[in-house]
Amino acid sequence: MKLNNLATFLLVVPLALASAVPKERKQTYNGYKTYKIATHNNPAEVRAKIAKFAAIPFNTRDDVHLDVAVPPEEIAAFEALGLETTVLSEDLGADIAEEGPLVAYESPVGVQAIPSLTWFNNYHAYADHITFFNDLQAAFPTQSEIFTVGKSFQGRDIFGIHIWGSGGKGSKPAIYFHGTVHAREWISAKVVEYLTYNLLTQYTNDTAVKAIRDAYDFYILPVVNPDGFVYSQTTTRLWRKNRQTRSGSTCVGTDINRNWPYKWELTGGASTDRCSETYKGLAAGDTPENQALVAFTQKLKNGKGIKFYVDWHSYGQYILLPYGYDCNARASNHAAQNTLAKNLAAEIQKSYGTRFTYGPSCSTLYKTTGSAPDYLTDVGGATYAWTIELRPTSSSSNGFVLPATQILPASIEQWNGLKYLLANI
Repeated sequence: MKLNNLATFLLVVPLALASAVPKERKQTYNGYKTYKIATHNNPAEVRAKIAKFAAIPFNTRDDVHLDVAVPPEEIAAFEALGLETTVLSEDLGADIAEEGPLVAYESPVGVQAIPSLTWFNNYHAYADHITFFNDLQAAFPTQSEIFTVGKSFQGRDIFGIHIWGSGGKGSKPAIYFHGTVHAREWISAKVVEYLTYNLLTQYTNDTAVKAIRDAYDFYILPVVNPDGFVYSQTTTRLWRKNRQTRSGSTCVGTDINRNWPYKWELTGGASTDRCSETYKGLAAGDTPENQALVAFTQKLKNGKGIKFYVDWHSYGQYILLPYGYDCNARASNHAAQNTLAKNLAAEIQKSYGTRFTYGPSCSTLYKTTGSAPDYLTDVGGATYAWTIELRPTSSSSNGFVLPATQILPASIEQWNGLKYLLANI
């Protein structure tokens, strides 16, 4: 989700072109150098100076700085401009290489065998995520089930797992998680999977987990943008949107998290440009992914209701509360939400010292319209509906590209925080 600060290292020309003209061969970013350019409240002047370069700045808030990635053949000319810059990364391609290869997953041997925690040592291909979830569910067949909410634009299942406790299936209010809404945010799938893993495996030996499971039903969707996720793994690592094509345009993709049918019509929090990374679509809810998610959300609302929703993203280390569509709007229970977020940040920090900023989404980060947490709050009836932006920090040179060595730490700190949170909502 994160679009300011180092986001332009994800929005360089090859990525922008990939939005307009889909490529089948894998895009590389070897030699791209990323910069932070000071704008001193005059971003238009800076943008004009760099307009001739094949480096597209993309900051939602650019009054202080623009962040850009420059292809190797243009670095010398770019630096000759004499702009006030800070180098964020010497080689974007090398940053991506630090993620490591996609490692093949091996299913556990034996009836109801639990997958190994080594799953969290590496990133894996999309097909392996499906197998991992099926294996995990098969190890706990009386406490969970796999479900699908619908199909993606390219026909892939949007799948999830339902977990319940002693009250039986569907007997308690919902805890509802979405991961990998934005395709390039690979760490979000891993964190959601780690939470799932612990909810299932720790039920009989952790009283806190048992209390949580017995109080709520969990509905966890690790990859709600499967088409984009696959494309990010096979073709363009930094792809964000879904892979929806539209008549009359060569641009591909809609931002699913700007397509929810609530406050979609407002301006300033999404784009009407079909090539933009935040393209909102032609109409509210006109992506098949969003239509499936809305229908499922309403099903949960009409059942036992939704207690807590999280849309897991990266990066920047934020806990974002309602609302995104208006920087002055606050949820009716804002004071309680703010206290919970403050305490959650403190719990997360205890694990590794990682600091999370918290507050209302618009005023803390930037404006968003047609977003999931706003819909879940005012239409879906969730008591709490948040976005959590995972590692790294907004000042990191890695951004969305998080080394595999950080998968477990990023997951463990969220698990420890979540146990506190769910015991106190």
